Amino acid sequence: MKLSQSSLSQIENALRTAVGRYSGGEETVVTDIHVQANPVTGELLVFDDEDAELADTTVGEWANYDGTDFYADVERVLSSLLNDMKAAGDFDKLALMKPYSFVLVDEERETVAELLLMDDDTLLLNDELLKGLDEELDAFLKELLEK
Repeated sequence: MKLSQSSLSQIENALRTAVGRYSGGEETVVTDIHVQANPVTGELLVFDDEDAELADTTVGEWANYDGTDFYADVERVLSSLLNDMKAAGDFDKLALMKPYSFVLVDEERETVAELLLMDDDTLLLNDELLKGLDEELDAFLKELLEK
């Protein structure tokens, strides 16, 4: 799914509005910030653990989605935007206690994908990170046993 720059800006503004509610003030405990995208209406909702709505917008290009895997496409778009925002330091000064996550959910609010984990000490494992791990562990064990 290729979105227009206007739609990407619209989504980013909704995410900024949502996290902007946590800027300044007393540190808040939130485990997840839920992002729900609707393939029929194009509505994007952002809400907290207690289902309080933090932001919403309608992405016209998502309305009546006719592709085969809506959530995989949305996951790519949202992950990219959130990682860009993280790299820009948008989440650095939030009054949120770490760890917390941005999570994509479906209409039943079931988790579809974890979009971004914000934690100083935790690293999510993925295929790229695990590539070659077996060989490295085998080499380490062989070297250890030879001594």
